[in-house]
Amino acid sequence: MIPYYPLWVIFFITALAETNRHPFDLPEAEAELVSGYNVEYSGMQFALFSLGEYSSMLMMAALNTILFFGGSLSFLGNSSFGSFFFAVKMCFFVVLYIFSRGALPRVRFDQLMVIG
Repeated sequence: MIPYYPLWVIFFITALAETNRHPFDLPEAEAELVSGYNVEYSGMQFALFSLGEYSSMLMMAALNTILFFGGSLSFLGNSSFGSFFFAVKMCFFVVLYIFSRGALPRVRFDQLMVIG
């Protein structure tokens, strides 16, 4: 991961944008004036909508683990208990995604255009 650190930072930022997490959740920010998605979706529709967002977050965490952090290899390099280490690395990235929601401010549309 060390030689590919700049590529990992770019991948992590684009994964946040792709999963509509907090710094880049502009559709949700626009809808917060009328209580967000709670007006349009309720009950099972809202549950399926949330499930879709969190499953895309799990997929991005899995891609991050596979591409940059060795997939199912342990921290010492061997592959015993591979699925356990894969799950630990995925949970780390899911916690990192959730932590970014509380730590990073939301960007405005003009700031997003400058980033682009």
